[in-house]
Formats: sequence, C-alpha cells, structure tokens
Amino acid sequence: MVNKNALRAGVITAGTTLMLLMSSPAFALARGDDPGPGLNVFQTLGLFVATPIALFAIIAGLVIVTDKSRKNQQG
Repeated sequence: MVNKNALRAGVITAGTTLMLLMSSPAFALARGDDPGPGLNVFQTLGLFVATPIALFAIIAGLVIVTDKSRKNQQG
C-alpha cells in the first residue's frame, strides 16, 4: 500500500513538472528581445554565491537570537 504522503508528493511533483513544461515556451527568447549585457565573474559570484550565503547567515542569526528555548533551559 502506498503511503498517503508519498502519493501526495508524487502528484504535486507531477503537476509542477507538467506546468513547467507547458510554460517553457513562454520563457523562450522571442525575436526582437534584447537580453542585455551579461554579468561578469564578480557579479555572477555575488549574485549566486555571496547573496544566498548572506541571506542564510542573516536568517540563521535571527533564529538564534530569537530562540526562546535556550532561555527557558538556562532559567
């Protein structure tokens, strides 16, 4: 017997994949579009490496600072 959660995850995955496949022509580059200049190496690293690491650090810091379970254990 299939687990309900596994079945639900499969249905959601299949639906999401189907929607992405159907919408992919909408993201295709049409004639006349100008994508503009590309990013250099530093901009690419900043956008795809430094920014996610910084966001992770900020969110983790906020979670640690606002964690109330540690305060309850010490008191």
